[in-house]
Amino acid sequence: MNNLEEKLIEWRRDFHRYPETGFLEIRTASIVASILDNLGFDLRVGKEVMSPDHCMGKPSKEETEAHLQWALENGANKEYIEPFSEGYTGIVATWDTKKEGPTIAFRIDMDALDINESQEDSHFPEIEGFRSTLPYKMHACGHDAHTTIGLGLATLIAENKDSLKGKIRLIFQPAEEGTRGARSMVEANVVDDVDYFIASHVGTGVPDGHFVASKNGFLATSKLDITFKGVASHAGGNPEQGKNALLAAASAALNIYAIPRHSEGATRINVGELQAGSGRNIIADRAFLKVETRGENTAINEFVKSQAEAVIAGSAQMYGVEYEIQTVGEAISAEGSRELASVLHACAEESPYILKSVLEDNSPAGSEDATFFIERVQKNGGQATYCVFGTELAAGHHNEKFDINEKTLMSAVHVLFESIKKLN
Repeated sequence: MNNLEEKLIEWRRDFHRYPETGFLEIRTASIVASILDNLGFDLRVGKEVMSPDHCMGKPSKEETEAHLQWALENGANKEYIEPFSEGYTGIVATWDTKKEGPTIAFRIDMDALDINESQEDSHFPEIEGFRSTLPYKMHACGHDAHTTIGLGLATLIAENKDSLKGKIRLIFQPAEEGTRGARSMVEANVVDDVDYFIASHVGTGVPDGHFVASKNGFLATSKLDITFKGVASHAGGNPEQGKNALLAAASAALNIYAIPRHSEGATRINVGELQAGSGRNIIADRAFLKVETRGENTAINEFVKSQAEAVIAGSAQMYGVEYEIQTVGEAISAEGSRELASVLHACAEESPYILKSVLEDNSPAGSEDATFFIERVQKNGGQATYCVFGTELAAGHHNEKFDINEKTLMSAVHVLFESIKKLN
């Protein structure tokens, strides 16, 4: 195990040093694919495992091409990069034991965030020389650890292939941040034959060495990009000839927060960004908003989203401007399968790496697009859960000083591999 532990740290630090955001995980995917192929997994990649029509908030062709060039210059595996070159960076790796048994799938997310990583002398990645090389790109949520855990799990599967049954599938998913990537893989039917599905995360407030076998409480969410288009005019000479997109956006932003709460569950709404106008003496002809809605379940989120859409339409009409709403991310609510969670709970209780295991945590959480996988597997008669490996955090998730305790890598690999053995 010592050699694997060392390899896990090496992989994690490499991914941390070269973070890639959603649908741009080109370097990451090329390296992951090369390792999985060398281990002996059957691979399906890119558009084989992603529905282009269901990729939400995908970067432009120009941004993708520029990042491809960066990836080629920064250590991407050139033999494996071609299928990922257009930003379809999903990977499905399957180990078919050729023995009768269940199909077990694990979701592994790979993307980073638009955050400028801390350069403070006390920051561990700075001390050890694996701080992000990209300005305003950082693994500040632990997906570098998740990718590494997936590769560690793949290593143990390959090393113990003779003792396993059924099929084991590793799903490396792009663009979890902003809840943009999972649906494209679900719509490509990558889990339609799955009996057991497990998604996992590190941290999220769970103490170091602790484990949650079924993390529920994820809020359904919609991510909206709103554009208002008006008419520019001279603010001093002919203000009456303008159609003010800035005022429409400002009105929408204020009134979105006036959407009523829902009696049947928690709701959230946020306007995270407002850009408008082009000059002090010009009636603004364009404005842009980034908005997100959330609800305790899918129906409640749909209520909040529809109310937000009504506010946006009303604001546009009030100021005589045109508007467009684009949904660039979405996730639903879901609840883990207790029976599968019990298996993971038992594995964690037996693991020398885990101090304490909890079967379920139903407290409200953020949002996760792994819920699309969970819903599809359960709808087809399978079982699914979302588990959490606690870790010591240097700072909270989505923070410039975020960092994990690297001992968590091996503990996660061990518990997940033991779950395969138990489910066999």
